[in-house]
Amino acid sequence: MNLKIPKYFFDKNEAWVKKVTAEDPDFFKQLSAEQNPEYLWIGCSDSRVPANQILDLQPGELFVHRNIANIVSNTDLNCLSVIEYAVETLQVKHIIVCGHYGCGGIKAAAEGELSGSVGGWLQPLQKNIIRFDRDNPNESNAAKRLDVLCELNVIEQVRNVGNTGVVKKAWKNGVNLSVHGWIYNIKNGLLNDLGICKTVDSH
Repeated sequence: MNLKIPKYFFDKNEAWVKKVTAEDPDFFKQLSAEQNPEYLWIGCSDSRVPANQILDLQPGELFVHRNIANIVSNTDLNCLSVIEYAVETLQVKHIIVCGHYGCGGIKAAAEGELSGSVGGWLQPLQKNIIRFDRDNPNESNAAKRLDVLCELNVIEQVRNVGNTGVVKKAWKNGVNLSVHGWIYNIKNGLLNDLGICKTVDSH
């Protein structure tokens, strides 16, 4: 059995480097100097939701953290460390929490298919699902239910970002930092602003 990574990827990488440097000979020189992004993107790990590509941004323009169902948990040192570094070291101006319709993590949680490590990770989503089902007992459209649950999850995670110690500290110190909630539609490639934005003046 051949377990080596296919040479195809290295060929693709080399072709990309040649293309980029043909367009801008100083691209990697400038990129390697430092990173100075104004945005932190917290998104889902879904392979169909590539942050830079969706926003049409170049490498170096976006600091990115991704996990299943774009969850921000106060027990996740990985995510908390990313937020801390983005806010305190990179001094980003905007934190974007971006979910997507048709999220497999939300779907699994909504259908009660929770087991193993993934199940433990998705467990916090249950409170939104229980609340939605309680408030909407006649909702029989499964697709619509899933869409709304994906939106509610983004809104919840925006609140969670705003409740992190590092963001609270930044706002207390008057830092101009905004936290936004967006959702991506895989079916048409468009982003939607869910109308939730936390700032130093609104937290």
